[in-house]
Amino acid sequence: MLSIPRGAGRVSRLLVLVGAAAALVLSTFPAEAADIPGTDEIVMSPNVQHVANIPKPASLAATINTDIAFQGDYAYVGNYGGFSIYDIKNPKKTKLVSSVVCPGSQMDISVYGNLLFASVDSSRNNDSCASVAQPASVKESWEGIRIFDITDKANPRYVKSVETNCGSHTHTLLPDKRRGNVYLYVSSYLPQATFPDCLPPHDKISIVKVPLRDPASAAVVATPVVFPDGGNETQPGLLVPTSGCHDITVYPERNIAAGACMGDGVLFDIRDPENPVVTARVTDPNFAFWHSATFTNDGKKVVFTDELGGGGAATCNEATGPNRGADAIYDISRGTFVFKSYFKIPRYQADTENCVAHNGSLIPVEGRDIMVQAWYQGGASIWDFTNPSRPEEIGYFERGPAAEGSGGFWSAYYYNGHIYASDFNRGFDVIKINDRRTDPAKKVKFDILNTQTQASYRDKHGHPHGPLSDDPVTLASAGE
Repeated sequence: MLSIPRGAGRVSRLLVLVGAAAALVLSTFPAEAADIPGTDEIVMSPNVQHVANIPKPASLAATINTDIAFQGDYAYVGNYGGFSIYDIKNPKKTKLVSSVVCPGSQMDISVYGNLLFASVDSSRNNDSCASVAQPASVKESWEGIRIFDITDKANPRYVKSVETNCGSHTHTLLPDKRRGNVYLYVSSYLPQATFPDCLPPHDKISIVKVPLRDPASAAVVATPVVFPDGGNETQPGLLVPTSGCHDITVYPERNIAAGACMGDGVLFDIRDPENPVVTARVTDPNFAFWHSATFTNDGKKVVFTDELGGGGAATCNEATGPNRGADAIYDISRGTFVFKSYFKIPRYQADTENCVAHNGSLIPVEGRDIMVQAWYQGGASIWDFTNPSRPEEIGYFERGPAAEGSGGFWSAYYYNGHIYASDFNRGFDVIKINDRRTDPAKKVKFDILNTQTQASYRDKHGHPHGPLSDDPVTLASAGE
């Protein structure tokens, strides 16, 4: 979700589908207004099952849920007020293990080994979990990365903070196990002349190096400039001009990364993790805000999302149309981006519902390109873009207009046979798709999933192959 400066301070931002008849239902025309569900009413396609809902814990009930990371039998759910840890060993009986109250949105999170990393992009009076909001115009204000030890899931321990220029709206974890480190690529933006630690021109990312044997010594080791020429600043219809990146997805096995950078899409070479090099850039007249990116398993395509309206607007309607607030699918051909098509959910939402393309992940089906993706109040969409010129929705889950006005799924990710989604207001949802096109994914097991740190999956002779625990970099040899 986009953050816009306010005042002096920067404030953050069951059924099995059988036969052609059921598939046809999902590809028909968008719903009429009369088909919009009632307030908070759950609707889903015939091939989708609602497995469980776990309300937000009382300590975080007043703030919204955000991103999700997974490791082993646990899911970690960010929240503007902190984060929660859930035991998902039995998805039907998903249960809360603990919650940490540590305010500072957005709390974009990732996990690795016994460490959890959290992004703070709201200016605070200090780095503690007792901090309060303070304008970024005050030099002593803090925002950046918090690091927690999660060895004891019931009692996470705050280890270290790292301040970064303009804060940390999101971050992406890049493992470097051979040297015993992980890197965090920190995305931030919206500098102002009155912000001493976030001065224009920004146009860069911050790279935090975390030695795994001594995470308390984590520090910023580089601030590479992504846009020496200033990036895309003048295109009509941009939400805000490019002044950095919103999010980055890395694919360590292939030494590439894709940056969704406000007005630009970017391809990086990350062979030197402390010195990523821009190798390609692209703009799109229909894109208002390049938000996130997902590579296909073979690394030959990438899906970029456009967060038109910054996540707070109703854009899944007839007036906005199918090509704005949508996904754009690109082939990566000879190191350049080649546009193929747009995808947008075919279900109109009410003009009161915030809805736009947001966070999603691949469903690991060998030889096919299938994603599940959050669309805020548009719910979770399961869609197939194996043919990048003709993507289609093959399943969905959504609630009717939120009683609170704003709401919906921030993230929806596939992990070991189920879809997990973080709802602003309703908590943590567990969903399952039963469909011949996605059933092969049930054979693929992951030990860790930070969605913006992609690792390949293979399914040979029915044997499961997924990222090794905390070591996506070595998967290529492990899968043989």
